[in-house]
Amino acid sequence: MSAATVLQERKPSAGGVNRTFLWIEIKRMLRNRRTIMFTVFMPAVFFFIFGLSNKDKLLPNGHSYGQYILISLTVYAAMTAATGAGSQVAVERAQGWSRQLRLTPLLPGAYIAVKAMAALTLSLVAVVAQFVIGALAGVTMDAQTWLTAGLVAWLGSLVFAALGLFVGYLMPSQNVMQILGPALAILAMLGGLFMPIEIMGETFGNIAKFTPAYGIGQLARSPITGEFDWAWIVNVLIWLAIFVAGAAMAFRRDTKRV
Repeated sequence: MSAATVLQERKPSAGGVNRTFLWIEIKRMLRNRRTIMFTVFMPAVFFFIFGLSNKDKLLPNGHSYGQYILISLTVYAAMTAATGAGSQVAVERAQGWSRQLRLTPLLPGAYIAVKAMAALTLSLVAVVAQFVIGALAGVTMDAQTWLTAGLVAWLGSLVFAALGLFVGYLMPSQNVMQILGPALAILAMLGGLFMPIEIMGETFGNIAKFTPAYGIGQLARSPITGEFDWAWIVNVLIWLAIFVAGAAMAFRRDTKRV
């Protein structure tokens, strides 16, 4: 039997993506109490601080403040969940788990795909949790708005899953969340997730357009604003490409050390 044949036989189907591996990844994330706290409880606290007392007020453009801030903080919850899930690779590297996986036939692309799917699972939990909290607090929206805003927040979190992977391959495990936590809060603030862009002033409004949270937030809120701009999609795709490219480069550099 030739070496090529042996190598071919060792290659797993779908590169190693399977339900067992995915389920292991999901369970590992859900057992992390810190991740759950930042995913579910912190955005809920922000909603009660920033949105609950003003939920019945209207913005200068006539849009509901309660709807605006709920959708915005749902985007924040999803991006925090996805980033946290992706950054767990730093812990895995420190524990030697990544090294063990690279000794198996698992392909690098499959490893990244499983990480992305696990991150999407956690961000879905975050989206549902924030919407339930908002609905119980009295924020009302039609079914199409709930669905569209939720889907955008959920799928848009892939941008931040890639960010988490990127930073997770660059930083040691003891520092990754200490850096990412404040960084995400700053990105959310600059992207108009903590307060409406309309009341941030022209300077901050112009800065917001170049931040990774801006495009996702604008698209998620489009069902209530009735506005759409292709620049928002371009914003999302550019930042996704940047973070994916960064994660791929960091992954290859990390692999060469083994």
